[in-house]
Amino acid sequence: MAKFQAPKGTRDYYPAEMAWRRYLEGAWQRVSIRNGFEEVEGPIFEPLDLYKVKSGEGIVSELFHFTDRGERELAIRPEFTPTLARMVAEKANALSKPIKWFSMPNLCRAERPQRGRLREFLQWNVDLLGTDSPVADAECIYTAVDLLRELGLTPRHVKVKISHRDVVRRILMRFGVAEDKIQDAFELLDRRDKIPAEEFNEQAGKLGLDQSTLERFNQVARMRVGSQAAWDDIAEQFAIPQEDLEDLAALHEQLKAFGIAEWCEYDMGIVRGLAYYTGSVFEVHEVSGAERAIAGGGRYDKLIEMFGGPSTPAVGFGMGDVVLTLVLADKGLLPDDVTPAADVFVLVADDSARCKMNGIVGALRAAGLHTRFSYKTTTNVGKLLKEAGQCRARFAVILDAKTDQQNTVSVKNLQTGEQSETGIGELVPVLKG
Repeated sequence: MAKFQAPKGTRDYYPAEMAWRRYLEGAWQRVSIRNGFEEVEGPIFEPLDLYKVKSGEGIVSELFHFTDRGERELAIRPEFTPTLARMVAEKANALSKPIKWFSMPNLCRAERPQRGRLREFLQWNVDLLGTDSPVADAECIYTAVDLLRELGLTPRHVKVKISHRDVVRRILMRFGVAEDKIQDAFELLDRRDKIPAEEFNEQAGKLGLDQSTLERFNQVARMRVGSQAAWDDIAEQFAIPQEDLEDLAALHEQLKAFGIAEWCEYDMGIVRGLAYYTGSVFEVHEVSGAERAIAGGGRYDKLIEMFGGPSTPAVGFGMGDVVLTLVLADKGLLPDDVTPAADVFVLVADDSARCKMNGIVGALRAAGLHTRFSYKTTTNVGKLLKEAGQCRARFAVILDAKTDQQNTVSVKNLQTGEQSETGIGELVPVLKG
């Protein structure tokens, strides 16, 4: 008989894994809502051309795509942003601004699985559209930090690395990088930590930089500025006017106002190589650099227009579950057990009371109590209480000889060890009280 396994790069969710997934999704949802974002969702597959509009023909090799019975070319979604852009473009005039949406889609990418990167994964997306104020950028970054804080991470564990494409563009052009080479320079900066230094220098030389400006380009790529950014010092270091840095300085003020400056640092090498980013860009990294980025995003002010909608400023980020879970595990911050704990465990200590069990279980469940019972025929109370402990029940309801004769049961508080007798009719208020 054939033996089957889940496809490479995908996951089976057994109860413990599914419980963690729901726990994480609950945190994503809770943090989104308290920051004023509303949940949306879209189809798991879209027209293939939807992804080509945003990313070009090259994206096709990264997708799971197929032709349906109507000869339409479709693709399983690798990201949610094109769907969001399509939805906003379709009803742009009817949507009140700003638009604050979040989603938690299941996504698929046809790529080689490796640590921190699977072919199927979950992603939390947070997007704010309709305002070009830096407060929107700061609010998205704050929401990401709010989630990290909710899960127990601190600025000692992770940093939000922030840059601004306009700032980097101005610096590069002052170095002599031609306008038509700026996107190439962005893509090179985006790969700076993924390629050897010799290759980086060789590629930088192709941008038309001489040795002096190549060294300054390298400085930009490696520059890190902490939360106490001194913009005049940075301007002096690169011999550029301070106004060239004003976009980052404005964002920094908003982040300070939100109280999260200590979570942030400025990294001019963060440019997010994708061409649709237009302003601020940011990534969340574990401080040791041992893992891939936990989250990434930025401003994409032209994207809605690409999908036929009106000019709409926008900023947002995505956070996948895979790297986030690895980081939490590494820091010892994964909860011990997030499977749903039972309210009540009903056990039979005397066979004469077994006829009452189903009725009691049904009544407790009808009252909204998470109720479990043993499928074993034993009346060994010790073994049954051990089973109750395994499902982390708060109470054990013990049916004994009196249950059949006097309609009473014993209620044991499994947290305090206290035990009392009560009538079956009073059982629900006792357990809920």
